Amino acid sequence: MATRPRILGQLLVESGCISSAVLEELLAGARSHGERLGEALVRCGRASGEDLAKALSVQLGLPYAPPPLSPERAALEVVTPELVRAHALLLLALNARTLTAAMADPLDLAAVDDLQFQSGRRVEVVVASPDAVADGIEAHYGEGFSQLVEALPEELRASGPVEDREVLERATRRAPVVRLVDRILRDAIEAGASDIHIEETGQDVRIRLRVDGILRQTLDLPAASRRAVLSRIKVIAGMDISVRRRAQDGRIPLEHGGRRLTLRVSTLPVNGGEKAVVRILDSDAAPRSLEGLGMAGEDLATLRRLLGRGEGVVLSAGPTGSGKSTTLFAALSELDRDTRNVVTLEDPVEYRLAGASQIQVDRRAGLGFAEALRAVLRQDPDVVMVGEIRDRETAEIAMAAAVTGHLVLSTIHTTDAPGAITRLLNMGVPPFLVAGGLAGVVAQRLVRRLCGTCRGRGCDACVGGYRGRTGVYQVLTLTDALRDEVSGGGSSARLRRLVQEAGMRTLASDARRAVASGLTSPHEIARFLQSAEGSSAPCRHCSAPVPIGALACPACGQRRVRRCSCGKALERGWRYCPWCIRPARA
Repeated sequence: MATRPRILGQLLVESGCISSAVLEELLAGARSHGERLGEALVRCGRASGEDLAKALSVQLGLPYAPPPLSPERAALEVVTPELVRAHALLLLALNARTLTAAMADPLDLAAVDDLQFQSGRRVEVVVASPDAVADGIEAHYGEGFSQLVEALPEELRASGPVEDREVLERATRRAPVVRLVDRILRDAIEAGASDIHIEETGQDVRIRLRVDGILRQTLDLPAASRRAVLSRIKVIAGMDISVRRRAQDGRIPLEHGGRRLTLRVSTLPVNGGEKAVVRILDSDAAPRSLEGLGMAGEDLATLRRLLGRGEGVVLSAGPTGSGKSTTLFAALSELDRDTRNVVTLEDPVEYRLAGASQIQVDRRAGLGFAEALRAVLRQDPDVVMVGEIRDRETAEIAMAAAVTGHLVLSTIHTTDAPGAITRLLNMGVPPFLVAGGLAGVVAQRLVRRLCGTCRGRGCDACVGGYRGRTGVYQVLTLTDALRDEVSGGGSSARLRRLVQEAGMRTLASDARRAVASGLTSPHEIARFLQSAEGSSAPCRHCSAPVPIGALACPACGQRRVRRCSCGKALERGWRYCPWCIRPARA
């Protein structure tokens, strides 16, 4: 057993999966964490479960069974489903004397002994990946969450805390725990969730999924699974399993359906236990163009003109989860990355972009956005994407780079496009720098898209009549009048008035355009408009939105305020204008 990691590692080196230097590094880390080499390789994303299964089959001289596993019906009935689940194996074939079993851990001699005892046959083992075995068990035995919980080891079913870290780590590597957590993660991915919330509520575990921006409760696990789920997630994310009273962050590389995903894990102590949130990132799902974002034709043409200039700062504005990064990567995907030096600064790297140099920001190592941006500007870039403008220093460097001829793309947290200008000025960025460097702003929100199959009536392919999301946009281009106003430090109300006079649509009007186009429903934008309408007030007669400062309702023509011939607003009951002393009816 002492030479097994070295032999397995050498096979992976010879097959080209890893280098010798990486092998030595992983061996040292595995020894310090009490991990097997295979677990360390998968956790760090250096090898897949199939790579390990192939190498293990060569090492042990056993056949390899590729996915999907196809067992004979007669083989499935030889032993009890409880034994199959307890040892994480799948029976593939049998004859009068032998039984063929696919196992992820072919050195589990206890499992082989149990199989031989129940079947009365000699067991022949083939090697398969853990995912292939788990998928086979689920497909052929109908494994549910209740069976997975019942099979958990006693150490994790106890009501009191497990103080021994080694005991806890060994328990989380047992097959029932692995399958339970794997089932939770894969069900969430297949449901199209962007986040998984795992919360300890007293003695139970509540699991909620965020699908199409809406958080829904999907599962309540009994108290017996409470410690198992969170502990297993911490182990595979590389966290300290014994720490429960401070926040931790980790990452899990995962293969699913031919895709390489990254799961970003964050844990936090809460009243009564601990909570984990898992963000699901598909680094290969970068948008190919701006066409699929749902942007109106006029706004799309305006944004492409901004990008085609090749200089200036273009900001994507909106709250968290509004699709800002997706818009920036869609823009980058349309740029020529063969003749241009494109560099991205991200935290974390969400999408892989061929032809671009992507840099992971690490504040703990002293490489924040501002420091990384300074270094990148010495690398002769043509286009720079900065994940987020969070402070004055980053904003000033970005604006200065734009003034000197670079195209800079970034995101900022504001409610609308004019608010992005106000936010930069409030950060302390000099007005002349904002006026000279900023080229345009794209404000956006995400709304649920009507299901193309049932058109909102509800079917098996959607959730409540919706499937996926589309964007609602507001595109602002800095005109000469706007630059003059920004240089003078103009107010947000004045900026909004100028952009409306220039013909820029509001987010609310673009939301109505999405309804008219059949992309979403009035009910969906009603929820959205409650937070989007910040620059209008309802008409007293028809309830249509009336822009602040407008004389009348654009829908019914009803006057909003009385005004004197001198232009001043008159209040009710006034018989004379107090400024020009004319009769109020004038």
